[in-house]
Amino acid sequence: MFAVIKTGGKQYRVSADDVFEVERLAGEAGDSLTFAEVLMVGSTIGAPFVSGASVIAEIVEQTRGPKVISFKKRRRQNSKRSRGHRQDLTRIRITEIRGASNESKSA
Repeated sequence: MFAVIKTGGKQYRVSADDVFEVERLAGEAGDSLTFAEVLMVGSTIGAPFVSGASVIAEIVEQTRGPKVISFKKRRRQNSKRSRGHRQDLTRIRITEIRGASNESKSA
């Protein structure tokens, strides 16, 4: 069974034992998270969320993404600017998908 969750302004299609990175979430490695903003579970589509559905995840580690360089140069002006940025990320593992109350055991 799969679900579509919303976190960090993005949507992710997840299933049990998936490991992926999302934008920074509070917590330490080993902590458990519950995502209540579930947009879809199996074939049940929420409006906007599926009532009674949740996704349980475990934090694997807190990490940072690759460095992104923003370089601006103004030609013939002897002017340039270089900035770097690294996004804070959280690597999580999906442990359980709890469907809506009427569909929890059927899928």
